[in-house]
Amino acid sequence: MPFRMGPWEIALIAIVVIMIFGVGKLPQVGKALGKGLRAFQRGKSGEDQDEEEPVEEPVKKSRKPKE
Repeated sequence: MPFRMGPWEIALIAIVVIMIFGVGKLPQVGKALGKGLRAFQRGKSGEDQDEEEPVEEPVKKSRKPKE
């Protein structure tokens, strides 16, 4: 028997989420959830590319000793 969510269940979950995180944190929670789902889908499909570009190491400057 498949589990199906009706409008009352969705509303109850939404109310609980608002009570836990508060209205101000909902955009941040949504953004983090979206990033996590995208990363999961990429991993599931076999893509091994990172979302971020590689970070270049800073160039070291040689210092002349003070005389």
